[in-house]
Amino acid sequence: MSDTLPAEPLCASADLEDGGLAHVFDLLEYGRPARAFVLRFDGQPVGYLNRCAHVPTEMDWQEGRFLDDDKRWIICSIHGAAYEPRNGQCVGGPCVGKRLKPLRVEERDGQVYWYPQGELKPAFGA
Repeated sequence: MSDTLPAEPLCASADLEDGGLAHVFDLLEYGRPARAFVLRFDGQPVGYLNRCAHVPTEMDWQEGRFLDDDKRWIICSIHGAAYEPRNGQCVGGPCVGKRLKPLRVEERDGQVYWYPQGELKPAFGA
């Protein structure tokens, strides 16, 4: 039996500007509330759990703001950890070698979707 649920629509493709604000949303991880985000980097949507690999805290310094000033790295506003947007690998700061927890996201027909799977489920009614 598959543990993959149907795709969840997150936002319109046009809402994600390359290097711009992320779309932040709620989900459940092991049945507990958590936050996640999807942003556009190098033309592609990428999604991660909004949790630093160093200390489990949300990373955006303002809602939806994850990238540094040069729009090159995902930055944890609390610890200064820098992550490669394409794969979530920590490349600088206190968690080098660790990575963000990725989400399976897809863009089609002008919409960005998230595919819940494993311990990550939709937060219905959130």
